[in-house]
Amino acid sequence: MDAARIAALLEPFVETALADSQLEQISTYIDLLVRWNARINLTAIRKEEEIVTRHFGESFFLSRHVFPTEARSSSARVVDIGSGAGFPGLPLKLWAPQIHLTLIESNHKKAAFLREVARELTLTNVDVITDRAESIAGRDDYRAEVVTLRAVENFETILPLAAKFLSAYGTLALLIGAAQVPALETLSEIQWREPIPVPESRARVLSIGVHP
Repeated sequence: MDAARIAALLEPFVETALADSQLEQISTYIDLLVRWNARINLTAIRKEEEIVTRHFGESFFLSRHVFPTEARSSSARVVDIGSGAGFPGLPLKLWAPQIHLTLIESNHKKAAFLREVARELTLTNVDVITDRAESIAGRDDYRAEVVTLRAVENFETILPLAAKFLSAYGTLALLIGAAQVPALETLSEIQWREPIPVPESRARVLSIGVHP
């Protein structure tokens, strides 16, 4: 996909324009996603422009709030739960290349896709864990300063598991539907900020909470 078109589509979601190299990485990512999606079900979204806005746009919107411009050189540990086609984890890695990213995806074919994207984009410090979050939640070797979660089934079940991956003073960043916001109150140990509406969406929000 044309890099200039990608940049234009992402403009509402990012404050700082992406570098040409990042736009080229996104273009390669889209090509891989479309190719693999013909064989395995990675996303129901088929149109490339909608892939940019719905998947990459949301992911970069989360990225700029978790790692604002002055923090993009952070080497924080990040865990993305239920990574699927790699959102928001892999765009977050493109945004903040120094992070140590762990993608948790129990589906072996989707995990293979994630490894292929990381290899094609020459990303370092990316680990793909083919396991269920329930099996590894709470283990010290998987604790992270930032934990992300997006569009997963059984949200109310996964939510408390996500909190178990947080290190002390860690940040939980969720891309969810506005109707799911009340469920956040079940995590009384997390201090939640006001949900932030996702651009170009009537029902999606970014919720960020901090473990005190």
